[in-house]
Amino acid sequence: MILTIDVGNSSTVCGLFDKEKILFQFRMMTNINSSSDEIGVFLRSALRENGYDWRQIKRIGCCSVVPSVNYSLTSACAKYFNQEPLFIQAGIKTGLKLRYSNPKEIGSDLIAAAMGAVDLYPERNLVIVDMGTATTLELITKDKEFLGGSIMPGLKISVDALANGTAKLVPVEIARPENICGNSTKEAIQAGLYFGTAGSIKELCYLYQKNVFHGEKPYIIGTGGFARIFSNYGLFDEIIPELVLSGVRCALQLN
Repeated sequence: MILTIDVGNSSTVCGLFDKEKILFQFRMMTNINSSSDEIGVFLRSALRENGYDWRQIKRIGCCSVVPSVNYSLTSACAKYFNQEPLFIQAGIKTGLKLRYSNPKEIGSDLIAAAMGAVDLYPERNLVIVDMGTATTLELITKDKEFLGGSIMPGLKISVDALANGTAKLVPVEIARPENICGNSTKEAIQAGLYFGTAGSIKELCYLYQKNVFHGEKPYIIGTGGFARIFSNYGLFDEIIPELVLSGVRCALQLN
C-alpha cells in the first residue's frame, strides 16, 4: 500500500492507496511546531483505528507548501515507517511540460493536482480549481503543458480579513446563503463571499476558454476543502476531493 501526504497551510490531508484505489482519507491540523514523534504517532494511530497495519505501507509520497514541517515529517516517516518519503519538488519526474517562467516557484500541491488530473484526463484541456487556504486556478493543455493560472484569497482568508480589518464585521460561517441579497450583516457577508467567489471563478474560466484555449471549453475540476459547497452551483464539471493525493501517488509511480 501507498501512503500519500498533502501538507497545506491550514490542514494536512493523508490518503491510503491500494494500487490506484484510495482506501480512506484522514486529516490533521498543520502545526509548524509538531515534532516527528507527534506526526508519526498520529499517522500510525489513524491507520490502526481504521483497521490498517502500518507495516503494509511500502512507499510514502508527500507534497508540502509548508517547508518548516518537512524535516519533522521526513523524520517521522523514517522512525515510524522505516521509509524515506518522496517529496514533490524540482528535479523529480512529473510527466508535465512546465511552461512557467520559473518552475521552482510552482507549489508542489499544484504540481500534484495537475498530475492527478492528467492521469484521469490525459487528452483534455483542464482547469483545476483548488479551494483551500488560497483559491488557485491552474491550466493544463491536452499536450500536458502546465501553463500557470491565477491565485485568489481563499474563503477563510476573506472572512478573517473582513473581521480583522473592520470595526463592526464579525466572522461568519462559510456556507451558501439562501438569498443573493442578504437582509442581515451575516447573510450579506455570506452572499458576497459565496457568490463573489463563484462569479470570479466563472469569469476566469470564461477568459481562459476565450484567450488561452482558443474557444475550446476546458474540463473544469474542483478540489480542496471548500469546493463541495459549490457542488450544486454548476461551476465544476467534476469535484475530486482526493485529486492532490492521487497526484502524489502518480509521482511515486513515475519516480
